[in-house]
Amino acid sequence: MTGFVKMHGLSNDFVVVDGPIDPDPAEVRALCDRRTGVGADGLLAVSRGTAGGALRMQYWNADGSTAEMCGNGLRCVVRYGVDRGLVEAGELMVETPVGLKAARVLADGDISVDLGPVRVHQSTIELHGRPWSTVDVGNPHAVTFVPDPAGAPVTTEGPVVETDRHFPNGTNVEYASVDGDRIVMRVWERGVGETQACGTGMVAAAAAARRSHPEIDRWTVTVPGGTGAVEFDDGRVWLTGPAVTVFEGVWAQ
Repeated sequence: MTGFVKMHGLSNDFVVVDGPIDPDPAEVRALCDRRTGVGADGLLAVSRGTAGGALRMQYWNADGSTAEMCGNGLRCVVRYGVDRGLVEAGELMVETPVGLKAARVLADGDISVDLGPVRVHQSTIELHGRPWSTVDVGNPHAVTFVPDPAGAPVTTEGPVVETDRHFPNGTNVEYASVDGDRIVMRVWERGVGETQACGTGMVAAAAAARRSHPEIDRWTVTVPGGTGAVEFDDGRVWLTGPAVTVFEGVWAQ
């Protein structure tokens, strides 16, 4: 039996366990199944760091595939580490599959994580009659701007873009609109489907929007699960938002 904690960041939800672990993809799928398992967008494992970080993060998508980075998951890792006494609240480094990432536990309980550097490819690509910006946030993203994300074909076009030949390893897909320094976004997450939030997707959308608005360093990004902030600061890109513990349990299978 495995003890776990159910957590979420802006309703992007995770099963969180003590690590390090090396699960079979079928085990991850069973655990994340919303009918016969605990139910989650992904599985996180948290352990003490051994390569320069106070904590180590491992992450798997709900389909059992590994992912390079998860912004909302990274915030949950920090909250889990603080709540379990692995680290003290404040500033710390976390080992991730794409290197060390800085984190801050804020006085109001929110958590900021540095997801930089972020790379926006200079040229857009045309898919399904839309221009897409391709963005690297440690993991791949394709961002398109639409008048109203609420009416965007996230669940029909999103999975097609995810597996397009331009993205040999698949991609996360964001539909976003911009109003001043505010972004509204929906996301089709690689290996998961439509999720209520995607932290790296929020950063990708802000980075793509910033190409047309380089004077804006701080963006408010609203997704179906809530609102967070993305701030660009001299090569660092801070994603700030909540990391919430929902319940604890035991996985008996």
